[in-house]
Amino acid sequence: MKRILVTIATTLLAVASLAAKDYKVSTPNSMLVLTAEEGQPLYFRYYGIKADMTDVFSSYRAMKYEAFRAFGTHCSLPSACIIKHSDGDNATKLVVEGVEETSTDTQNILTVTLKEIARPLKVKLYYKAYKDCDVIKMSAEYINEGKKPIILQKYMSAALPVKSEECWLMHIDGEHGSENNETFEPLTEGVKVLSTMEGGFPSRHNNASFMLGTDNRISETEGNVIAGTLAWTGNFHIEFINNMIAKEPVMIHAGINPTAADYTLDGKKSLMTPEMIFTYSSKGKGQATRNLHYWARNHHILDGKAERHILLNSWEGVRMNVTQTGMNSMMSDFSELGGEMFVMDDGWFGNKYARTDSQGLGDWEVCRERLPEGIGRLIEYAHGKNIRFGIWIEPEMVNYKSELYEKHPDWVLKNEHFDPTYGRGGTQLLLDLTNPKVQDHVFGVVDNLMKENPEIAYIKWDFNMSMFNASSPYLPKSHQSNLYVDYHLGLQNILKRVREAYPTLIIQLCSSGGYRMNYGFMPYFQEMWTSDQTDALHRIYIQWGALNFYPANMLAAHVCSAQNKYTQRRTPLKFRFDVASMCRMGMEMVPADFNEAEKAYAKRAISEYKRLRGTIQQGDLYKLVSPYEGRRDYASLMYVEPSKEKAVVFVYRMLFTRKMHQKIIKFQGLDPERKYLIKEVAPEVEGQPIELDGKIVSGRYLMDEGVVIKELTTESSRRTPYNDIRDMNDFRSCILELIAQ
Repeated sequence: MKRILVTIATTLLAVASLAAKDYKVSTPNSMLVLTAEEGQPLYFRYYGIKADMTDVFSSYRAMKYEAFRAFGTHCSLPSACIIKHSDGDNATKLVVEGVEETSTDTQNILTVTLKEIARPLKVKLYYKAYKDCDVIKMSAEYINEGKKPIILQKYMSAALPVKSEECWLMHIDGEHGSENNETFEPLTEGVKVLSTMEGGFPSRHNNASFMLGTDNRISETEGNVIAGTLAWTGNFHIEFINNMIAKEPVMIHAGINPTAADYTLDGKKSLMTPEMIFTYSSKGKGQATRNLHYWARNHHILDGKAERHILLNSWEGVRMNVTQTGMNSMMSDFSELGGEMFVMDDGWFGNKYARTDSQGLGDWEVCRERLPEGIGRLIEYAHGKNIRFGIWIEPEMVNYKSELYEKHPDWVLKNEHFDPTYGRGGTQLLLDLTNPKVQDHVFGVVDNLMKENPEIAYIKWDFNMSMFNASSPYLPKSHQSNLYVDYHLGLQNILKRVREAYPTLIIQLCSSGGYRMNYGFMPYFQEMWTSDQTDALHRIYIQWGALNFYPANMLAAHVCSAQNKYTQRRTPLKFRFDVASMCRMGMEMVPADFNEAEKAYAKRAISEYKRLRGTIQQGDLYKLVSPYEGRRDYASLMYVEPSKEKAVVFVYRMLFTRKMHQKIIKFQGLDPERKYLIKEVAPEVEGQPIELDGKIVSGRYLMDEGVVIKELTTESSRRTPYNDIRDMNDFRSCILELIAQ
């Protein structure tokens, strides 16, 4: 009898362990549902608004689709991974081995372990849902439990099926000086791929971010939207596979670009893939943007809640013509304007090979000819002017005409059989960060600078060359195709060491402008340089596109000289300041070029930005008028404090025509039950604000009916001390502060 009872209990336990179960991965307003059963494939069921599962299944919005398919069984269907096993076979079948649910202070985590049915391979899938915002992160860990190496030929981080009648895709793309252009397109039958093969530039042509409207064209305020962004510092691959004719869901795969990157995974080793960040919005892409911004500021960007400084960078002002007196002069003039940080850009280093565009890179010692009193005296001078001091470096690079290259020619990426392809200046090469000795050197660039000058407050970390030479002297021949991954694992190791040693040091990410705009870097950096393009008109488009996915406090925006050095376009001083104020304001010019009236205006504009930057840098973003839509003559957006006590509105008139229409700007995000006092911020002529200034209007009316800013609609007849070339009817702007009463 006892034996019978034991047998029955064992049978019941086995049945229980094999039973299918639905697992919900939930945020405050969204949820993802998976079905797991031991010994069976993992099935995806639903991703959308948070709801009762009965409603989901009753409405037929749920599906049953393999959540993470490996190549080898249904080979005609999209695969998230392709693995060549040690026996040469590349067919893989993954089934559920176990499911674990855990929790931290900020996340609920579902870990699903898949195992290959015949070989010592496991894939762990991680689904991490935030408790305070509508963001879910996905990643995969590939584990070789065998003794022999296997080759990962495709190894995605995330797979997400989307059930939809019609999908519209929005993504951002561009080139140097024209980054982050919004592109909208229907997702037609076939495969759409966003990717990069630049090696170190993850966002040169495409950004690893998208928004997908699942039932119609994407709107700022309406429609169901899935937004995603891959946090990876290297080559990425995001594919959208649309086979709706065959009644298949649209499949999204995201992860490391597998092109020329077959990854040899040795026995008893594992590879953790980068995280794919998803958010779901049933209220258009504007809410998806706000979801990502909140997550980034509160959970991901280094010091995401800290106030960002107003800085002057020396690059556009003097290029590499760095001198002790020149730097002192710029700091003194900037201090008078109310500036807070000065950054000395390229040109300060090298002795045997004094820095030019073609030499000296890698020799991180102060050029005695250019800075005879050294960095320490510059810092002393900065502190005497009540500003902080920062410095430029490009530690991953070297010129072959440098002492570093002469000592360590084996430290660069190059092939032993032919001459390398050079980057900037015709001499630039990329250091091999797969080599631990090179990692020590790069860390030492920062460490030595900080030990010698511990009061450096800011570093601008630049990167100006694609990975032209994808061959590593350090990696063995059998692992050469690991380079595209292992380089970035080495880089991340360096950045972790830097942050452990200098946790409060402010570091800006720069890369020929915005070529490294990716969340994979942002646990180590406080901000990024959005673009080398500082022309204010161009910057409206560049910043507008970036703000779809990245918050204002992460994006550096600088006021350039009256005639921009890239476009040669002349724009009014107020317009330039108003555009820079949209994000983290700074300057990129020689302040001594200002006349007295311009200095007075700059001082007012900087003072006002300081007063309002908390709202701008931490507020909820609402886009009101897109520069990409309609007549393309206006752009407008606003930031609203979560309490709705205050908002800051930016309005830009880019182009003027004689039959200028009266543009109605309808606000968003306000409290409809409260009234708001409208104040113009830093009017062009002090004491002469627009007519709206001082008016008190209800939040409901401002959102439903809006306002007309007459001064931007009519032709200007007013000359100002800042517009001494001609009347500027193009490039007009104003900033409004809304204060709840």
